[in-house]
Amino acid sequence: MAEQYKIGEFLIDLSRNQITQDTKPQIIPPKALAVLTYLAKHQGKVISQDELLDNVWKGTVVSPNTLQRSIAQLRKALGDDGKEQTYIKTHAKQGYSLEQNVHWLTKEETILFQKQDPEDVPLGRDNKVSQSDSSSKSYKKQMLNKPSFLFTFILLSLVLISSYYFAAQPSKPFSIGKIRALTATDGKELASIYSPDGKYIIFHRYSEEECINDIWAKNLETQQEYKLSKNMDIYGQQRFSKDGKKIIVIRTVDCAEPITQKKCYQLMSLDFEKALNAPQEMDLILECKNSEIRRPYWMNNGNIALMQRHTERWKLVSFTSNQSQTNVIHDGFVYHYDYSPKQDLLAVTSIKEDSQYYIDIIKPNGELISSHPINLPPEITGYRFIRPNFSPIENTLIFSTGRQLFSMTFDGEIQNISIPVDKPFSSPMFHPDGDRGLVIKGVYDTDIILVDINEGSSSVISRSNTGENSAVYQPNGNYIAFESERSGDEQVWVTNQSTTTQLSHLPTDSYISGLKWSRDGKNILMNANSSLFNISLDKVQKQITTSLPILALLHWDDNKNSALVFAQFNGVKKLAKVDLTSGTVQKLTDKRVNWATKTDTGAIVLTDHMDKFWISSAIEYQPITALNMQGGDNKRFFTRNNKIYGINNQNQAWRYDIQTKEFDTITTLTKNTENITDIKNNKLLVTKRQVANKEVVELLLVK
Repeated sequence: MAEQYKIGEFLIDLSRNQITQDTKPQIIPPKALAVLTYLAKHQGKVISQDELLDNVWKGTVVSPNTLQRSIAQLRKALGDDGKEQTYIKTHAKQGYSLEQNVHWLTKEETILFQKQDPEDVPLGRDNKVSQSDSSSKSYKKQMLNKPSFLFTFILLSLVLISSYYFAAQPSKPFSIGKIRALTATDGKELASIYSPDGKYIIFHRYSEEECINDIWAKNLETQQEYKLSKNMDIYGQQRFSKDGKKIIVIRTVDCAEPITQKKCYQLMSLDFEKALNAPQEMDLILECKNSEIRRPYWMNNGNIALMQRHTERWKLVSFTSNQSQTNVIHDGFVYHYDYSPKQDLLAVTSIKEDSQYYIDIIKPNGELISSHPINLPPEITGYRFIRPNFSPIENTLIFSTGRQLFSMTFDGEIQNISIPVDKPFSSPMFHPDGDRGLVIKGVYDTDIILVDINEGSSSVISRSNTGENSAVYQPNGNYIAFESERSGDEQVWVTNQSTTTQLSHLPTDSYISGLKWSRDGKNILMNANSSLFNISLDKVQKQITTSLPILALLHWDDNKNSALVFAQFNGVKKLAKVDLTSGTVQKLTDKRVNWATKTDTGAIVLTDHMDKFWISSAIEYQPITALNMQGGDNKRFFTRNNKIYGINNQNQAWRYDIQTKEFDTITTLTKNTENITDIKNNKLLVTKRQVANKEVVELLLVK
């Protein structure tokens, strides 16, 4: 297909993402241009929303709002106000059509436009050549018949086409020359950064028994390690002051008097120079008892940037410690940001009202420099939360989706960077010199264990050196379905304990959030990459199109052909119901819900953000007070035969009968238990953490 075409007086250049009128180019998002191009290829024909979504956003689930936004961008660029609809016409409940004629430029015409020869023939609104230009056209035709001119023209054409081709090919900002391990120990290391002078790396080292950590430093020249924090605790990501003398970090603690949340969040300060001589106590700067804070960054102006959440939405704020006040920098749905001390800029990744991901470049005072939608390429599946950081290349960010590394410009354009890794890794944090970057590489090794409650024994159901999760029994059968990364990517597997078979065939860096059996045990519904898929035991995989992104599958009612899910409503996770026939998604509650499922009678059981249990009734949700102290932190639960099964923070597996309201503890599990996932004949399926193979590695760059 040609790279350029004309619609009326507008020249569309796909290679430059431009629409030009009267030599005045406008930069248009690639997805919007793809919509226009698809309409142009079917000029005069009514194209449905579904057809446009399927062809422009292949493999990605987006809402109709995204398409409508692209149409609005095109109409603005074409000077079409949407009322007269001269170019793009809306057909109610049918779709869109392109009303103007389309002329696809040949290579020769493309060259002529690029040369901008004043004698070139202009194409009018109806793609006809004006009479006054006919003599010029005749003269050119005669000249092209001369052999010497023809040879020169062909040679010039080849030069121009070659230069255009190579100019159009995007060059990668850099490549990875070498990867080296920095903390190859038996411990789990995370959250690594460089010191401002580049001499040290700072990282977390976790306890294998409990989810708590210390803060460590390592001298890159001498390889000597230093324990910085005096006490192990739950520490988040840390950052340095500009002079490198202090470190700030978020500590998570249990609230002494929980009112609106179970956990309280403390912004702490550590004297780095003193800690290199001996582990230090930390100083409290700020404590949040009714909101959550994360990802602190000490900016050049002395203020501390923080992500803060009161309800579902995160915003970016600037905290002034000497005045004990905060100012909002970004009030949208923020899910990630990074700060560049060198440029004194913030790169904020957020979701806006049109459900589109955006990259906003902002000054510390909140002044917006630029705002662009992020155009996710086909290699990034679903509504993945990408976390781009500043890179050494000007106006370029970088992020990882697991085994793939991507660069992203400030205007939201993404390019894949090849990298030779065998395990998933995090988004890089770069050295002050810009010649290397730190990533966390590795996987969590979890296994599926069968615990016999009657006999008190246990046995391994599924074992590998990667993650095995979410095991569920097959109804009326002997299979167990589960998630596993044993083939290199997360997939759905089934086992009958003698043979194990991979069912799904998902692309690289896929992520699965829930799988459920049909009542007859012949099919599995899974949520993968923000979409729902129905998989049969003979490996037939069918995608179900939904009106909104699906973040997790919680329950499947195949009799009513519906599912209980977490769905994304303008960036916010909400409990919802999906009609699997129409694909419509209906919000069920405005509560902040941690986890939910349904009973055999159709009642919804959920836990809120305080880990309190609720059950639906005819009018409203009613609290289950008997379970007030049983909701474990980040622990899931399930229902079988109108009984609720869960696990608390003391690692006790319990059972609650909804009808009789009887509660009992059924067994005590080991500390490394992640979750319990199903039960059958008093045999409990349990996910246990074996080893957290996480380490700090350094990527050496070749620019």
